[in-house]
Amino acid sequence: MAASPASQISQLSTGLPRQSFLFGDRPQCLNLRRSSSSSNCLSSSKSGSARAVDSVRDPSSNLVVCFGEMLIDFVPTVGEVSLADAPAFKKAPGGAPANVAVGISRLDGNSAFIGKVGEDEFGFMLVDILKENKVESKGMRFDPGARTALAFVTLRKDGEREFMFYRNPSADMLLKPEELDADLIKQASIFHYGSISLIAEPCRSAHLAAMKIAREAGAVLSYDPNLRLPLWSSAEAARTGIKSIWNEADIIKISEEEITFLTEGGDPYSDEAAQALMHPNLKLLLVTEGEGGCRYYTKEFLGRVDGIKVDAVDTTGAGDAFVAGALTQLVKEPSLYKDEPRLREALLFANACGAIATTERGAIPALPSKSAVFQLLGKSSAKVLQP
Repeated sequence: MAASPASQISQLSTGLPRQSFLFGDRPQCLNLRRSSSSSNCLSSSKSGSARAVDSVRDPSSNLVVCFGEMLIDFVPTVGEVSLADAPAFKKAPGGAPANVAVGISRLDGNSAFIGKVGEDEFGFMLVDILKENKVESKGMRFDPGARTALAFVTLRKDGEREFMFYRNPSADMLLKPEELDADLIKQASIFHYGSISLIAEPCRSAHLAAMKIAREAGAVLSYDPNLRLPLWSSAEAARTGIKSIWNEADIIKISEEEITFLTEGGDPYSDEAAQALMHPNLKLLLVTEGEGGCRYYTKEFLGRVDGIKVDAVDTTGAGDAFVAGALTQLVKEPSLYKDEPRLREALLFANACGAIATTERGAIPALPSKSAVFQLLGKSSAKVLQP
């Protein structure tokens, strides 16, 4: 699900030209809004404090607020090629926390997203994507001076994922603490975030301020580091940054590769290595193993739930789909981590979400509906066996 540090091979830190570019054929699923004077957006100030966006859902009960980056993924139109060899690219909305927000809504959950995009065609498109998927978007901000982030990602023939990022800086890095919608954060039952928003100021300060608001309001804090090593200045900076907020989280999801990275060489399949990442206040640690399924660790028990086999095409958003599936269950049953049989059922559901997300190119386009998940579970031979 998450890529190994070794596979994250390149970053192109360059500003984006003002003119638009065409990368292969225009995808049919995306709706671009051209006018920056749209009736759904308020004009931004020169400071970038920017326009709030219409609500699309009543954020009442069981709200999961996701915080962080939303960007455009460019994925090759054919599989198993390097970025350099790709004949064309398809654009797809992405960004791990945004993927989770949309994933929760697709599963009939209640979600909101807080972040910042450029006041450009891609930024307008991304907000439209949130609205179309019934994600509360009033916490979104637009920056008139920075572009929406782009990421090129491919799964090469050798099985390694390759990334190239355009953010120098991108708008998501420029979210300020004073631009946060504190009232929206206070309504969260679960506040979910990653680590990319910790890399640079002022977004790091905004991230820490949002966590503080959520914690003081009684929200459960959910953390998926989503390691993207090329975005950090060094491996050590990434490790330090990711761990700087580690002990604040109630729920943490990591990949097996991230276990090795964070423990500096620990066996990713070892319970001991995973448990070394537990902290006293952590309620649930989830470790994803791609098509192999997932492992879970609490203070009382640990175990493993098998994955569900599908014909995978693109694994880009699989981990985010898994998180969305898990959080839709946990927000409805906050004490689920104390009930192992029920937790195992919830994680099988999350595994199915992750599996379906690999069957289409791009992250958000591939996120499943609840009916699709139950359909797959009905066909699957995977069983939730008692440990």
